[in-house]
Amino acid sequence: MSGHSKWATIKHKKGAADAKRGKLFAKLIRQVEVAARNGGGDPDMNPTLRTMYQKARDASVPLDTIDRAIKRGTGELEGVSYEEITYEGYGPGGVAIIVEALTDNRNRTGPDVRSAFAKLGGSMAEPGAVAWQFQRKGIVLVPSEVDEDDVMMATMGAGAEDLSLGGGFWSVTCEPGDTAAVRTALDEAGIPVESSDLTMVPTSTVDVGTIEDAKPVIRLIEGLDDLDDVQNVHTNADIADDVLESLGD
Repeated sequence: MSGHSKWATIKHKKGAADAKRGKLFAKLIRQVEVAARNGGGDPDMNPTLRTMYQKARDASVPLDTIDRAIKRGTGELEGVSYEEITYEGYGPGGVAIIVEALTDNRNRTGPDVRSAFAKLGGSMAEPGAVAWQFQRKGIVLVPSEVDEDDVMMATMGAGAEDLSLGGGFWSVTCEPGDTAAVRTALDEAGIPVESSDLTMVPTSTVDVGTIEDAKPVIRLIEGLDDLDDVQNVHTNADIADDVLESLGD
């Protein structure tokens, strides 16, 4: 899953940049609200909400803001009703892309996503054309300075399925419902955690080996991710660490 771990890293770094621009808070609050609506407002009984709650706290979203989002999700406070929609498509070089959106107006979001694909060198696909190439998983990022054996020992009994290194982080992969348990196990072992999230892991990857090939792929994915209604963009592009570093520079 090396391609996935690298992409998880670039998503994490982009999230930090989004936070500085104020974009990330709105997306995280919406994710918390929908998680509460779908599974209830108690994080101990709703693993998805627990993961989204922690993700929001990692980004320094204020506690009262998170609590209000949960109450909107459970109906205790009035709020907008968001619909979960997944779009599928292809990017330059044939890489597969999944776009996850939360929207109160699909007639706005659909054309926005389609326009971004068209303008940035991609194409939309029919539902199911891409999704079969991915699996829903939880992922927890740990700084690469931590010893591999320590990470493995801490997480094996908590549900960890895979451990890979890329982009300066260990990526611990698990079933979605085990994400909070894996993070808790790391916390209890005194191991620092950079982030935890739910994601789509590709079952196979497409090698994007040069800067010239990677630039249009990154441009498309960032363009999609910048749309207000888009929450997550997943890809099976496998971009080498040195290429990612060059693009980052």
